[in-house]
Amino acid sequence: MIELKDILYKVAIDTVVGDTSVSIEKIEFDSRQIGKGDLFVAIKGVTVDAHKFIDTAIQKGAVAVICQKLPEQKTDGVTYVKVEDSQSALAIMAANYYGSPSENLKLIGVTGTNGKTTIATLLFQLFKNAGYKVGLLSTVKVLVDEEEFAATHTTPDSLTINKYLKQMNDAGVEFCFMEVSSHGIHQKRTEGLSFEGGIFTNLSHDHLDYHDTFKEYRDVKKAFFDGLSATAFALTNKDDKNGEYMLQNTKAKTYSYALRSYADFRGQILESSLEGLLLKFNDHEVWAKLIGSFNAYNLLAIFATAELLGLETLETLRLMSDLKSVSGRFQYLISEDMKITAIVDYAHTPDALKNVLETINDIRTKNETLITVVGCGGDRDKMKRPVMGNIAAKLSNKAIFTSDNPRTENPDQIIEDIEKGVEPQDYKKTLSITDRKQAIKTACQLAERDDIILIAGKGHETYQEVDGKRFDFDDFKIVKEELTKLNK
Repeated sequence: MIELKDILYKVAIDTVVGDTSVSIEKIEFDSRQIGKGDLFVAIKGVTVDAHKFIDTAIQKGAVAVICQKLPEQKTDGVTYVKVEDSQSALAIMAANYYGSPSENLKLIGVTGTNGKTTIATLLFQLFKNAGYKVGLLSTVKVLVDEEEFAATHTTPDSLTINKYLKQMNDAGVEFCFMEVSSHGIHQKRTEGLSFEGGIFTNLSHDHLDYHDTFKEYRDVKKAFFDGLSATAFALTNKDDKNGEYMLQNTKAKTYSYALRSYADFRGQILESSLEGLLLKFNDHEVWAKLIGSFNAYNLLAIFATAELLGLETLETLRLMSDLKSVSGRFQYLISEDMKITAIVDYAHTPDALKNVLETINDIRTKNETLITVVGCGGDRDKMKRPVMGNIAAKLSNKAIFTSDNPRTENPDQIIEDIEKGVEPQDYKKTLSITDRKQAIKTACQLAERDDIILIAGKGHETYQEVDGKRFDFDDFKIVKEELTKLNK
């Protein structure tokens, strides 16, 4: 039990009606989860305004309500607190409720369009292998040292974040690496957290279904760095045109990494193949099992972060050579008989797809056929669909357009949007198959000895969302099964 006045520490309060000494069992922002003695936080969301559920929450036992607008009719014995921003208040209260757990470990936030999962997960791997107790909050999963939990969002809600950070405190975790999405920043989920450092990867076209303009998307990302304290570090990709912009107003100590520009942490690709990368970081050579120039950036960000967190340089380089690729990020297999290479990658933005295809084209001999299977998600940014179609058709020998997660949209309409980006000279290289499993099967049947198949868009996901329902679906598992059939 904790008193409301202690939970409200540092919250921007406008009006209080009632007693703030009331004891609170737990905080909830979903009225359906309210129990006796709880605090209900009414959030005005994108689609639903929870202010209309205040009475329901009180009927279910809420003893206090946080809101942006006080209800006209108030219930006796219930404390009402009017705040400027319920989302911001929730984040600060969540930290207070769980004892400010982010202050008891070194929390590193990773933000940008691409590379967040890879960098956060590989930093977890590296520090774990260095002998530390480590935490991870990622798109793929949540790890509290050895204990694993399923992830529901790239950046969870503030209550969930603080709950896991408190578990990390209890487990003796020293470092936590966390993906920070633009949605999470915009919805104030990371407010009230104490970050040791922030990493910017890159910025490209994404989430314009949520953010009205690219400028808004960029400025939301920048807000994360604006909020870092003077004792934190801010590490940016100087080769990205928005890299330096991210650090313009930060109070944190600033550092940069780059492959093409002068930077604090300078990298160079010496060799690149399907076996891995030979890299040079600040005059030190390191062999890594990861593939492609985009992973050279990821690895350089990891190296820089390890340096800034005080790991010994040679130990960091040794541990980097053992890092294994993240599930669904350039995850590949080679079939036994036909030696067909199948690559599964989460590339679901134009920039990510272009990076993966250019990487494959850089390291292949060009005697093979490159077949790309790609789709775009439904109920999401429609502007990127023709761009994705253009890139897939231009950089592949054959492109098969199919479903990704159509969600509530008509999958055929999504494919039509993708097809609009294909240039006339590439028409004959494309094929459209709505059923994703059939599209993967067709790619395998079209492939000949030594050919390469890229299946892009879903990566680590083990489901497909069609018509609002989720079905079991694993790209890697399916392509492995189809290639095995060809071997028999």
